[in-house]
Amino acid sequence: MHSEKEKSCCAGKRTAVSVASSQKSTNGEINSLRREDESKENMVYIPGGHFLMGTEDKDGFPADGEGPVHKVSVKPFYMDKYAVSNQDFRTFVEETGYATEAEEYGWSFVFHLFLTEAAMKKATQKVQQTPWWIVVEGASWKCPEGPGTSIDDRLDHPVIHISWNDAKAYCKWANKRLPSEAEWEFAARGGMEQKKYAWGDELTPEGRHHCNIWQGDFPKSNTEEDGYAGTAPVASYYPNGYGLFNMSGNVWEWCSDWFVKNVNKRGGRYNPTGPDRGTEKVMRGGSYLCHESYCNRYRVAARTSNTPDSSTGNIGFRCVTEE
Repeated sequence: MHSEKEKSCCAGKRTAVSVASSQKSTNGEINSLRREDESKENMVYIPGGHFLMGTEDKDGFPADGEGPVHKVSVKPFYMDKYAVSNQDFRTFVEETGYATEAEEYGWSFVFHLFLTEAAMKKATQKVQQTPWWIVVEGASWKCPEGPGTSIDDRLDHPVIHISWNDAKAYCKWANKRLPSEAEWEFAARGGMEQKKYAWGDELTPEGRHHCNIWQGDFPKSNTEEDGYAGTAPVASYYPNGYGLFNMSGNVWEWCSDWFVKNVNKRGGRYNPTGPDRGTEKVMRGGSYLCHESYCNRYRVAARTSNTPDSSTGNIGFRCVTEE
């Protein structure tokens, strides 16, 4: 069982701090600019069907609403092989002039070990419950650790500091949408039933790492045994049974659903899309900051949530589209 402390999410919420902001949207109407055939490039077909969603495993977080296990059906759809990359998002911004919410608010959350000593001294706020999240002015998708940093050497990494609203805008431009939570879990399981991870029940089969998560003493030191301290390229490790990469770890991925803990309020058992309203959106998959000692939410049944305007250095997304 997990302590109350361990139930805290490893992604900061914008509502957790009070920062002066002059948020003024400079974005115009986002139009769908991708052709249907173009939009399905680098996507895989997910056949749909029935599956057992959720878990009652002892390693889970019952307070997150991971259980009880229940039968769900989803229709066939297409899903991006990879999380949306920095290159993908840069193309979107170049074509639309879109400004993310992190840019409009003027700040985002950055993990403390990625900041220089000077940047740490300049920072004035952190999240009390999760003090490793530092409010950094000027941090955004294109300046991941704040002013003076860039994505030039990680264009093939997942875009980060992306809010749910940002992800939705990208989807509209790309002629796609965000996956429902049920679609995401069905796809992440890769055709397997009730396995713990996207590849099976063993975290490192034959000693091989299959995802980008924390190794070492969280949140003080990361041994980087899986090869990365922060994000990994979107095509890293092995794909799951459906050909999807990094469904566990690397970055949290937004889903379309409003978050609710009660299974019976998530829209039924056939192609559920969540409740009609809420305050936070579902996120799935865990991130490079997840560790078994604190937040082992890189399991395929794990779930958490965040406000639609929140952004951090470990939140990204991938898209789906209709059959």
